[in-house]
Amino acid sequence: MPGIHIFFATDIHGSETCFRKFLNAGIAYKADVLIMGGDMTGKLIVPLVAGAKGTFHFEWLGAAHEVMESELADYEKQIRMAGGYPYRTTPEEKQLLEKDPQALKRVFAKVMTASVAQWLTLAEERLKKNRIECYITPGNDDILQVDEAFQSSGWVKNPEGQIAQLKDEYEMIATGYSNLTPWNSPREMEEDQLKERIEAMVQKVKDPKKAIFNFHCPPFDSGLDTAPRIDRTLKPVTGITGVEMTAVGSTAVSDSIKRYQPLLGLHGHVHESRAAIKIGSTLCVNPGSEYSEGILRGCLIWLEKKKVRDYLLTCG
Repeated sequence: MPGIHIFFATDIHGSETCFRKFLNAGIAYKADVLIMGGDMTGKLIVPLVAGAKGTFHFEWLGAAHEVMESELADYEKQIRMAGGYPYRTTPEEKQLLEKDPQALKRVFAKVMTASVAQWLTLAEERLKKNRIECYITPGNDDILQVDEAFQSSGWVKNPEGQIAQLKDEYEMIATGYSNLTPWNSPREMEEDQLKERIEAMVQKVKDPKKAIFNFHCPPFDSGLDTAPRIDRTLKPVTGITGVEMTAVGSTAVSDSIKRYQPLLGLHGHVHESRAAIKIGSTLCVNPGSEYSEGILRGCLIWLEKKKVRDYLLTCG
């Protein structure tokens, strides 16, 4: 079998700029497979409140805006490109949502899921005709409802908890769940639970040494998981040398890689820890993330004869 090219990126947090770059990377890098490693959705909904005489009012990037409806589409595009979700509403509904956190949560989930569905439709339009496979795993920050969007996708696959066959040649197991974080995100679990989840997938793999472990959370104390230390108020801890850094990855992930020595480990979660390292014979990569700047960080990996022939960390 000839070798295959994989392009891997992660943690774009709703940035449509980065998602479109991700899709374009399939052609630009002549990739056979695109993999998105988790945290695909954004964290901010921007109410666009209808006013008098066809105007809309909203706050964006620290400034108040008042624009005509004819101008609104351009601002909606800017918000989506930066990772936010524009939502047209009325003063009455905005007031209601401000008083009812659960109602706001439901609206946010609806808007977010609709956006993911649009992305998946766009991905199928761009990739299917070129036979570029695409796998996207929701990460710990992605609400569980977004999984519904994948059910109607005929081309893009969510490999969570599954055995994916990349070009019918390489087995890949994947999970977007992480160990516990200070942020109480939607997909977190204790290390022993994460270990059980990983073990259940590994047992279905024919040959772990020739498989790909696509785990959103990086292995603990590996150099792929170094992040600012957080205090009880969720603020970075600073010392005489500046912000203190600490390892925040998963012991369950590191134990599985050390034990099974897969061909490749694909990780994300910690935006600051862009690197590629070896754990035993396993190449593990975290391409990092600069989604807020519209920059897509990724990694292009060439597999051939059940080995990693080469790789390249990319930025664009």
